[in-house]
Amino acid sequence: MVEIEASNRSGAALDLGAAKELIRAVLHAEGIDDGELGLQLVPPDEIRVLKRDHLGIDEETDALAFPIDGRDELPDGMPRQLGDVVLCPQLVGEQWRAPLVHAVLHLVGYDHGSEMEARERVHA
Repeated sequence: MVEIEASNRSGAALDLGAAKELIRAVLHAEGIDDGELGLQLVPPDEIRVLKRDHLGIDEETDALAFPIDGRDELPDGMPRQLGDVVLCPQLVGEQWRAPLVHAVLHLVGYDHGSEMEARERVHA
């Protein structure tokens, strides 16, 4: 089972149980049923700093992905560290599912383009 460590520092409500369920469903569809993943809900100013510091773009965004292992081959017994997803509930509002799916797909190696768009449609 994919273990998800979640925290909400955003000050906004979001159903973490439903978010975890969606993450696990996306990963299962991508052939990943074991590993660890972090989900952080942060306010707009924090996600802006993260995007500026890690991508060099000084603007707010709905979600960011920080992949680690993705689909890489791992030594036997080594747990898969998928990485972290950072989501800003204030920016995504009730439409949080699509940005979350997008970020999770980045964790498993998809880049922007037609292949990612096709996978996003599967999970819509």
